[in-house]
Amino acid sequence: MEDRKTKESFIMGLGRQAGIGMHISSLPGPHGIGDIADSSLEFVDQLNEMGIGVWQFLPTGPTAYGDSPYQPLSAFAGNANLIGLNPLIRDGLIREDEAGQLAGLPVSFTDYGRLIPAKRALLEKATERFRARQENGLRAEFEDFLHRHDEKWLEDYALFRVLKTEHGERPWPEWEQAFVYREPAALDRVRNSHRDAIQRTRITQFFFDRQWRALKEYATEKGICLFGDMPIYIALDSADAWAHREMLLIDRDGRPSQVAGVPPDYFSEDGQLWGNPLYDWDYHDATGYQWWIERMQHTMRQTHVVRIDHFRGFESFWSVPFGEETAKNGEWVTGPGSALFESLQSALGSLPIVAEDLGVITPEVEKLRLDHGLPGMVVLQFEVSDPDFDFDQVDENSVCYTGTHDNDTTLGWFRGDGEDTRSDKEVARSREAALELTGGAEETIHRDMIRLCFSSNSVFAMAPMQDYLGLGSEARLNIPGTTMDNWRWRLQKDQLTPDLVEWIRELVDETSRVPSRRIN
Repeated sequence: MEDRKTKESFIMGLGRQAGIGMHISSLPGPHGIGDIADSSLEFVDQLNEMGIGVWQFLPTGPTAYGDSPYQPLSAFAGNANLIGLNPLIRDGLIREDEAGQLAGLPVSFTDYGRLIPAKRALLEKATERFRARQENGLRAEFEDFLHRHDEKWLEDYALFRVLKTEHGERPWPEWEQAFVYREPAALDRVRNSHRDAIQRTRITQFFFDRQWRALKEYATEKGICLFGDMPIYIALDSADAWAHREMLLIDRDGRPSQVAGVPPDYFSEDGQLWGNPLYDWDYHDATGYQWWIERMQHTMRQTHVVRIDHFRGFESFWSVPFGEETAKNGEWVTGPGSALFESLQSALGSLPIVAEDLGVITPEVEKLRLDHGLPGMVVLQFEVSDPDFDFDQVDENSVCYTGTHDNDTTLGWFRGDGEDTRSDKEVARSREAALELTGGAEETIHRDMIRLCFSSNSVFAMAPMQDYLGLGSEARLNIPGTTMDNWRWRLQKDQLTPDLVEWIRELVDETSRVPSRRIN
């Protein structure tokens, strides 16, 4: 216990902070989706006004089928849907009336089916105008961007997107064999015949990078910690898997031998079959974990802190033979363990990582986390009804949450609404335990749970925006195991009322979570 209390993590150095969890897509704005430009900059100002020091959001990579941020088409590229249009208007790359075509999109949720083609068309206009300018003040910035990223990931990603479009958006193992096998002559033909499309992707990624760097600089100036999220696994249908299949347990044709998941448990008798290809950890070890170092470097340029999803997979992971219909017939396989984190620390120094250590965690996983000083997570929705949970013993080196993007809102959870899988008896037990632990009331349970979270020992205390607003299951962002109607909820501008802002600011003061402004 003494070791747990004395070992300081990166976020311990940032001091006791309060945070809001909300994905960038959920921000309000006039163009159908939140963005990393004006929408985000305005939200940073609002966080300052509330006294909130930490903003946590989901992965920002390019999404595909299902719009899930956790199955991106690249571990390095940015999601073009999150590019702000207003900076492109100010740069003269699109006109206000053109951007106004998105004004008819819903403001209460993201309609991806209508948004994606419309925004893609606007970004194509912007990239063509960028290329056509003879005197372009951004040209030097663009060339520097290419110098930093083209050989590492950008060219492969641009080729991947062109070929994916040419093959009707099918996964790369279903492409023509010459492209599946990345035959040099075939790729050269694509570079020559689709030169314009490849350059458009490069420029679009430059737009994303430029806006993101402005956002991080602004957040840093304001003392707001940007708290990102990294999936442990990459998607099979991604530029990374296509270009670097040697780092995965897949064959030359793109067929995995084993895939990721978790075993059966209380919540699922079949377990969860995620289907992501598994890493060839022997390969990564032989290369000094260089790909992981580059991935973390890229993430650290974008965020101040990052949560790594499914941390336990670094100690041991559930390996399921490819072709199985459930995760039942898998086995635990030893992961890279300390070797990975020692390589990362040697190359990058103190690691700004939060470990997602939810679920059944073994002593070996706990030791790995503690050996490297990485904070874990405490989710009150999971803990309050556990008779063994001792709120006063929550470790300081942790992040406490009311709930996460994968949970129902606190109000929906308290009521047992929506897609709740608990029995009526379990819902009643959770409700009773929450009221007892918070000392609150049914009509204020969302605020009472936030107050409890803020009063914890945890260095960071987080709640989803929906909990601050007191919203029910209708505002839930994601239901795990489903692919329809997720990732769509959006904040409305008038929901952050002066009274709510004042309540949050007072609670921050009351629980001694005033931002320390120690980020850089």
